[in-house]
Amino acid sequence: MFEKINLLIPFGNFIRNKSLQNFLFLALIQSSTVLISIISMPLLIQSIGAEQFGWVNLSLSVIIVFNILVGFGFNLSAPREVAINQSNKEELSQLVSNVFSAKLLLALFSTGIILVGAYGLNLFQGYQTILVLSVFMLFSEATFPLWFFQGMEKMKLVSVATIFSKLLFLMGLVLFVQQPTQSIWVNFLLGISGLGVNLSLLLYIHAVLEIRFFSPPFSSIWKNLKDNFLLFFSNLASHISINGGLIILSFFSSAATLGMYSLAERVVMILRLFPALIIQAIFPNAAKLYQADQRAFFSFLKKVYLGTLTSGALISIGTYLAAPWIIQVLSRGELTDAVDYLRLLAAIPFLACLNVGNQTIFLVTDLKDLLFRASWMFCAYMICTSTILIHYFGAAGLCFGILSTELMVFFICLYLLYRHKKELLYGFYS
Repeated sequence: MFEKINLLIPFGNFIRNKSLQNFLFLALIQSSTVLISIISMPLLIQSIGAEQFGWVNLSLSVIIVFNILVGFGFNLSAPREVAINQSNKEELSQLVSNVFSAKLLLALFSTGIILVGAYGLNLFQGYQTILVLSVFMLFSEATFPLWFFQGMEKMKLVSVATIFSKLLFLMGLVLFVQQPTQSIWVNFLLGISGLGVNLSLLLYIHAVLEIRFFSPPFSSIWKNLKDNFLLFFSNLASHISINGGLIILSFFSSAATLGMYSLAERVVMILRLFPALIIQAIFPNAAKLYQADQRAFFSFLKKVYLGTLTSGALISIGTYLAAPWIIQVLSRGELTDAVDYLRLLAAIPFLACLNVGNQTIFLVTDLKDLLFRASWMFCAYMICTSTILIHYFGAAGLCFGILSTELMVFFICLYLLYRHKKELLYGFYS
């Protein structure tokens, strides 16, 4: 009996670990996204075809770039401010009002740019309507309060709400998207379902947690934007480096090739979320350890890093081996080109895990300037390399460009740490 109790107590402590809880709830949110993507991809390909699927995915890529603008780094900076002021409702009211006001203004600004580009400058040929109806995803991002619940350590509710919004989206696909001409509604449904659920979460924050929403002065919003300036551009550069290849490919390849590559890329980019989840999960604990005991911080980070590398290697190997089966399940057919692209891209989850330690150090030590510099260095590398390789080798060239970028990210971060913070580099890698 006592042996059983002794076994249960450590397990209970393990479950109560804040880093683990953060990882589990964040993983639950991302898992719902993965599951819905797995279910929706074969439905979409069968109902709208590979060509329209390529346009939908291209529109999604454009919107996600604008979502980086809407987010403006608040998803990294705001959780810390919420955590510090958990018991101060006045400060929380000021913070959430500033952040949501700033994000809504940025969503409106982004929508204006898209409308001018689509109808004023006649850009986005072939997918104008799909893109314009996708702007609701910008407002879904602006009202998504994940950062608030992270700081309040109440991740369960936002996890359940996110799953519910994904189910609403899936139901909308089944009911309203059944032929190629209805592809215009895919991203619209994704945006409107998220927006509706997010507004319910904001109502909960106001009514149950008693947090007030008000219109702050523009000077207060502007101060928040200036404070997050470097984080925004770092996030933008990182996103372009990871996801911008599809937009470059659209200038060189046919819609059919775009659809084949999109299918493989969607699978790999879902798996690439793994190292990002690790960083988000350990960040609060790592920051506290760094302030209290740097030796304990480096020991903790080394253990996480080794586990992350091992898991990343297993994910990449499994993806390579299962590539034909994955594509067949998702497309309900044998798309040889998509299988080849997926096998080429399979190493990305492992290569992305290489930089988990470096990136955590940048964030924990508040090295925004170095993170900004690193992000734009490898962004420039990705654009130049991928453009050249796409020109000569098509979609396969883009695969090699993305792979080499992941390696370059790691070496650039190592170089910057060596040049500016040798003690951190030696502390972690020694």
